[in-house]
Amino acid sequence: MRHGDSPAGLLLAAGAGRRLGGPKALLEVAGERFVDRGVRTLRDGGCAPVLVVTGAAPVEVIGAVVVPNPDWRDGMGSSLRAGLAALPPGCPAVVVALVDQPGVTAAAVGRLVAAHRDGASIAVAAYGGAPRNPVLFAKEHFAAAAEAATGDRGARDLLRAHPELVTLVECGDVASPDDIDTPADLIAYESFEP
Repeated sequence: MRHGDSPAGLLLAAGAGRRLGGPKALLEVAGERFVDRGVRTLRDGGCAPVLVVTGAAPVEVIGAVVVPNPDWRDGMGSSLRAGLAALPPGCPAVVVALVDQPGVTAAAVGRLVAAHRDGASIAVAAYGGAPRNPVLFAKEHFAAAAEAATGDRGARDLLRAHPELVTLVECGDVASPDDIDTPADLIAYESFEP
């Protein structure tokens, strides 16, 4: 697959992390910021380029295109819209990941990329059969995903309205979709780190 044929990676990292006391993008585990971990995961999973949507805190990220979202307070939907609007022309697909799910791995992203190569137009990571994140959208769904993205819902309504378009890709054996929302979540994640 040529570089231009690779899906882009889109890391949503704009939130303030109020329950954690600061932006999740800047949290660190084992000396690595969540935002850097997310970018590395997308890149190692086969995504290029990788874009990071920021908002609550200015974040510089090596190896990624930073997309500031001035409307980040409106919720994740605004970040998804900003990121989709910033994708390069001709981008064939995008894998959308969340900065507060550091248990998502490059192996999981790679499975979504492989599903797209095999013809999936929307591929959703599943854990024990339950759909979660990340999600891959082929370019023909960019506009619908942006239109569906309101408040904190992202493109969930699009996925629920069109189950026939969704390919579930089991990732529970190689990744975890757990959100880091509170200090207790972070402590639990750090103790779980292999």
